[in-house]
Parts: sequence; C-alpha cells; structure tokens
Amino acid sequence: MKLSYEGIGQWAATFAANNVVEGELVKVSANGTVAACAKGDPFCGMVLSVSRGGDACAVALGGLVTAGYTDAVPTLGWETLSADGTGGVQVDEGGRSHLVVDVDTDAETVTFAL
Repeated sequence: MKLSYEGIGQWAATFAANNVVEGELVKVSANGTVAACAKGDPFCGMVLSVSRGGDACAVALGGLVTAGYTDAVPTLGWETLSADGTGGVQVDEGGRSHLVVDVDTDAETVTFAL
C-alpha cells in the first residue's frame, strides 16, 4: 500500500499572485505578494490554487507537500533544499533544512515538510 501525505499538517494563506501556477514553489516578492522562485532561491511555500483571474493564490506555508526535484536525489531525513528555478526543489548545501519523508526516484518527486 502506498502512503499519502497529501495535506497533512498544511496551513495556508492567500497572497496576491505574480504569474504563478498550482504546485509551484514560491517566494514573497512584495508586500502580500508571491512570485516564482529562481534557481537557488529559498522558498516560503507551495501554490495550492490560483484564482480564476490569476491575481491571487492560496499558498501552503506549513505541512507536508510533494514537489518535483532536479539534479541530485534528496535523501530521507533532514536535507537542505532550495528552489530549482522550474517550480520544484534541488539539494543545496546553502538551502534551508527540511524533513524529507518520501522520495520517488521514478517520478522524480520528493515529499517534505515546509
């Protein structure tokens, strides 16, 4: 049986959006506004949904999320991660430490605590 971590412990807030898409990791770019991360950026959360007009979004700021990863495979346990510039994460010695609970090397996804 495959475990699901979807939504565990998640809490979210609504932000003004600057060209973001659902499932993308974002950073605070201005007062009350989020934008996509560049490669190596620290991220504040993951976009859960985007308003019909695209000018607002709900961002998960805590809890478990699943994102794509690029380059090195993250390790289980505490791992330092930063944005990969394509909406996902990368292992980065200069990144923030996150608890990684699942790595799917076939799908190239990682589940971690924000």
